[in-house]
Amino acid sequence: MEPILKVEHVSKAFGKGEAYLKVLDDVSLEIHKGEFASLMGPSGSGKSTLLYIIGGLDIDYEGSVYIGGQKMTGMKDEEQSALRLAKIGFIFQFYNLVQNLSVEDNILLPIKMAGKHVDGYQEKLEEILDITGLTTKRKNKPAELSGGQQQRVSIARAVLAEPELLLADEPTGNLDSKSTTEIMELFKRLNDEKGITFLQVTHSKDTADYGKRIIQLDSGKVIG
Repeated sequence: MEPILKVEHVSKAFGKGEAYLKVLDDVSLEIHKGEFASLMGPSGSGKSTLLYIIGGLDIDYEGSVYIGGQKMTGMKDEEQSALRLAKIGFIFQFYNLVQNLSVEDNILLPIKMAGKHVDGYQEKLEEILDITGLTTKRKNKPAELSGGQQQRVSIARAVLAEPELLLADEPTGNLDSKSTTEIMELFKRLNDEKGITFLQVTHSKDTADYGKRIIQLDSGKVIG
């Protein structure tokens, strides 16, 4: 079966001369449909850099990235943006919510930005509000929510269009232990019940253990 994500011989460096630093060194990996994989490693190991390359947010690298069998590397900006919108969801450590929009409007924002009619997503919106426990908060603004609730909004926004691959960069990095457990249990539920494929970056073993597979990255290389 064709993997949802295939990374082939990806390398990335910053700087020149004495300031030269190789962040990723010939990284190859595959993620298949329905997997929940955790990308783990010490600070500076290249985890977030790799995730940004996979998501098309960093295009200056060597090697190739395939999403759903399509080679994203070298695509024109328009084509790459369309591929991201259709197949990839993002969750970041910082929630990136629009402060003057309500919870439901933040969740629907990518749908509107893609030029789609939100009317066709009302049933899915109700479902994801229920799954994330935000139904009673749908009209609230982000400033009226806790950190854990704000991260739930960003998760709902990322999964509403049912992406093939969801990328999460230290998604619980700003949360307390109780909220961290709640968010990771939510990820597990979305993976089990909705079949969404997850690749999360984390430095926490407890968080990584929610995944069904752990990929170890150290000094820019996959070591296990």
